[in-house]
Amino acid sequence: MNKMLLTVLSVVVLDAAGTGLVMPILPELLQSVAHTPELGWRFGAFLSLYAALQFLASPIPGTLSDVYGRRPVLLVSLAGGMIDYAFMALAPGFWWLFLGRAFAGLTAANAAVAAACLTDIMPEERRARAFGLLSACFGIGFILGPVIGGMLGTISLRAPFIAAALLVMANFIIALIVLPETRTAKPERIDPAAFHPLAPLRWIGAFPALLPLLVLSIILSIVGEVGGTIWVLYGQDKFGWDTATVGLSLAGFGFFHALAQAFVAGPLSERWGERFALIVAIVCDSAAYIAIAFATRGFVAFLLFPLFCLGGIGQPALLSLMTKRVGADEQGRLQGVLTSLASLASMVAPLAISEIYFASRHVFPGLVWILGAFLYLLCIPVLFAHRRQAYELPGGVKCRQGEQP
Repeated sequence: MNKMLLTVLSVVVLDAAGTGLVMPILPELLQSVAHTPELGWRFGAFLSLYAALQFLASPIPGTLSDVYGRRPVLLVSLAGGMIDYAFMALAPGFWWLFLGRAFAGLTAANAAVAAACLTDIMPEERRARAFGLLSACFGIGFILGPVIGGMLGTISLRAPFIAAALLVMANFIIALIVLPETRTAKPERIDPAAFHPLAPLRWIGAFPALLPLLVLSIILSIVGEVGGTIWVLYGQDKFGWDTATVGLSLAGFGFFHALAQAFVAGPLSERWGERFALIVAIVCDSAAYIAIAFATRGFVAFLLFPLFCLGGIGQPALLSLMTKRVGADEQGRLQGVLTSLASLASMVAPLAISEIYFASRHVFPGLVWILGAFLYLLCIPVLFAHRRQAYELPGGVKCRQGEQP
């Protein structure tokens, strides 16, 4: 199990490093190929396109990984990532970038398959810690990727994309040679309806006990898109960061994110429960959003990293809660559902966030951060509903939050 765990985590590290490599220079690349300093809708549309195609394809990887295994699905996803970065490295025009991004969205399944792999090999009582390690490894990749990408970006706008393509290729080779298949028991047949893009939404209706948690997951995903959409733009506009400083800021975020996920997420959930971890995450993230909205100096953003990263412990806790409430045969499908919902949020949120930001950047650029913090208020009734809800566990056993099945 340790060998499989280390292999899955190494794949996540390399994948995150590849993603982090391109983030510091993505706005500049889009400005360069679009031949305009004002990105406007283009930036949000570029981010949303990936999520839109991922939403359409998300039921397929999770269902196929349940039937045919995690390994082949992960390999196809990594191959799609290589093509995406190659397109961005060589694209002569704006729409070529969109084409490569669309292909990557269709084949994206790395996070969902990695989470399903961990579910296969980890017992229930250790899943929160395992998911925390998964997020920590993503943070480690983000320590390395943005620093290298920021430095390479000062040489050439295309260099980070070439480096990212090489990293994903290394990721592909590791998975091909080292990663074993973690899914041993497989369903006898596959339901054709499971491949429909709206299939996860129909599947959700069969498990009403999951609804409060899924609503919470959507809210966390939407709020999380604020930083993912405007961090680079906000740092450049308000604090005057150059490409190298943006890379350092993303690396710093990755460092504290890794610490929080490795040493806080799992232990906090195991000691006080996943619901308490969610409350801590929401409070910390809200405080960080409000603080950075009114910050006037760039070093304040660096000082807020611990709060931002404590805000990130909510997703592993939430994921741990949900995996306990579906059977082993449907863990891959659950990951597909979560990916689908996150992609649905990512389709709409970047467009809205970028439009709000570009409309308010010259008056109050921190407005979108404030709106993100206030969105967390919607979590309060969901958390109370979850506290009262009786859950139907696999096998027909009912229990409430804090009780053992």
